[in-house]
Amino acid sequence: MRALIAMSGGVDSSTAAFLLQWEGYECEGVNLTLYRNTDIGLACHKSCCTQKDADDASDAAFRLGIPFESLDCRGLFRETVMADFARGYEAGRTPNPCIECNRRIKFDFLLDYAQRQGFDCLATGHYVRVGFDGASGRWQMRTALDESKDQSYVLSMLSQEQLARLRFPLGEYRKSEIREIAASLGLVTAHKPDSQDICFVPDGDYGAFLERYRGKVYPAGDFLDENGNTVGRHRGAVRYTLGQRRGLRLPMGERIYVVGKDMAANTVTVGPESSLYAAQLTAGRMNWLSVPEPTQPIRVTARCRYRQTPRSALAEALPGGGLRLRFNEAQRAVTPGQTVVLYDGPLVLGGGIIQTVEK
Repeated sequence: MRALIAMSGGVDSSTAAFLLQWEGYECEGVNLTLYRNTDIGLACHKSCCTQKDADDASDAAFRLGIPFESLDCRGLFRETVMADFARGYEAGRTPNPCIECNRRIKFDFLLDYAQRQGFDCLATGHYVRVGFDGASGRWQMRTALDESKDQSYVLSMLSQEQLARLRFPLGEYRKSEIREIAASLGLVTAHKPDSQDICFVPDGDYGAFLERYRGKVYPAGDFLDENGNTVGRHRGAVRYTLGQRRGLRLPMGERIYVVGKDMAANTVTVGPESSLYAAQLTAGRMNWLSVPEPTQPIRVTARCRYRQTPRSALAEALPGGGLRLRFNEAQRAVTPGQTVVLYDGPLVLGGGIIQTVEK
């Protein structure tokens, strides 16, 4: 059995290659060049897609004795992931580019590449568990053994066909164990810190990225209170996200947060934290992963953000791939454009893109 290993230059993917070797797979490594800060005039440090990452992946492959190559995917990444991110922000949404990157590049483009090259499967260093359920005849995804590292949220949009050809060897390990294995092998990645930020926004300044990417300046506009009164001026509505408190610079005598945006009017509405809570949402592009689409409402737990603790809710499938989700208790800063993922215990039922929120 031949396995292609997606090697990012971190400890997880490097150790995943070893674990598949240990299982008897004939392995080859591949590193994807997705983005360079220098492409848009930024310093090359503080990014997860640096030349050093590619060099570390190559070094790990050399130490494991497996062939290795690099693929330049910057054009595809720019035209899909970065473009989707920019469109989302300009429309007032808050998209998750890591999920789009997984869907469009790591598990579309790279799986297709692996198949064309004659590999039996593609493996990554994500923390999640996948197996085939004979009773239902479906591939199923479960959360990782190490709940603190579980990445099921960013993999919820995968398909049955993709799961059948993917391997996630880290799902049954804890992160501490993975670092110990890497250290015992002498891998340079053993103690390398995990990447945290969006690779193409390493400084966290979404507005500055959008201006560089789109080549335009977003105009200032009015901050409004919840009664529609002007309370100040903002630096462009794309720079603000739902729930944001820092950087508003509005002396209103209490803690205030971004509670809404009108992109057509270029206004940002602010209010108290209590205005951020919502009990119901609708989602589109719903991907029922481990189970078929239910014909009746079902009890689930749900995440609306990557590291959020799953919350109890009632889920109802809607025509056209939609979802209505009502939480038992109102949730803070449920944001259009983000992904909502549904669970039944450790079983990942599926995920969709949040469209509307009812407060």
